[in-house]
Amino acid sequence: MSQSPALAAERHPTTPARRGNANKRRQNRAAYLFILPFFLVFLTMLVIPLMYAGYLSLFESKLIGGEQFAWFANYIRAIQDSAFIGSLLRMGLFFMVQVPIMLGLALLFALALDSGRARGAKGVRLLVFMPYAVPAVVATLMWGYLYGPDFGPLAQVARAVGWGTPDFLSAGNILGSMMNIVTWEFVGYNMIIMYAALRAIPSDLYEAAEIDGAGQFRIAWSIKIPAIRPAIILTVIFSIIGTFQLFAEPSLLNAIAPDAITRSFTPNYYAYNLAFQNRELNYAASIAFLLGIVIAVLSYAFQLATERRERRALTETETPS
Repeated sequence: MSQSPALAAERHPTTPARRGNANKRRQNRAAYLFILPFFLVFLTMLVIPLMYAGYLSLFESKLIGGEQFAWFANYIRAIQDSAFIGSLLRMGLFFMVQVPIMLGLALLFALALDSGRARGAKGVRLLVFMPYAVPAVVATLMWGYLYGPDFGPLAQVARAVGWGTPDFLSAGNILGSMMNIVTWEFVGYNMIIMYAALRAIPSDLYEAAEIDGAGQFRIAWSIKIPAIRPAIILTVIFSIIGTFQLFAEPSLLNAIAPDAITRSFTPNYYAYNLAFQNRELNYAASIAFLLGIVIAVLSYAFQLATERRERRALTETETPS
């Protein structure tokens, strides 16, 4: 005996809530399928290599006995390694000098473009950003040619005007020359981040400030720069990471200035030489892990100090005089 449709619907009700839950489950499954390729690449290209490197860093390779478990002996050796410590200090000096110049230029370009007073703003924005599109290898080779003491255009111009022959690739000048290369490469990248943040500021603030008689400098100092502070903090954190991970520049400059670029000029370059020149894979892995810890600590310390400074400034503003 067949059941009527009304009776079947009564025995097996399909409520809107149940239909909504089914649709939500289908949407969740579709979302997980879309992000599955990313997680597969993330696991195979980052997580698993990191775990394997951490595993290698706990072993020592000896002529007698082969691979032996050494606990944290490699890390203790790295902490006492003058070459590794010297490379960290060298990059610390690099950061203290180069990053303020680079970010200052990026902020200046971003403010000039956002003011709308610069002629050909689109062309200028493209020209400033263009060096970032040049691969680091090409940029280093190009500047290495320009720095050449014998054939470089800079040296030839200096000799032509009677300034002698400056050696930009000497041991005393190589760090400054590398600062110039990195600044040339990344000013445009940081400018785009700051410029995008500036474009998100409501124009009503500028109009109110102009009505009150504020000029462009006052608007930039009191409105624009405070409003894009999160973007500036982001560029500083990126600069911390990038500074301590420099590799292409010293590795290529070593070919034309071997006396100036040592095998431990930067931490990354030192780890590379340990792994592929000295065949000390275990020690190189511990150097890489320690470098990651240093970068994480410095980035977190900078972010924490910035947040505390902002909270202190907010408290002083809210406290009645």
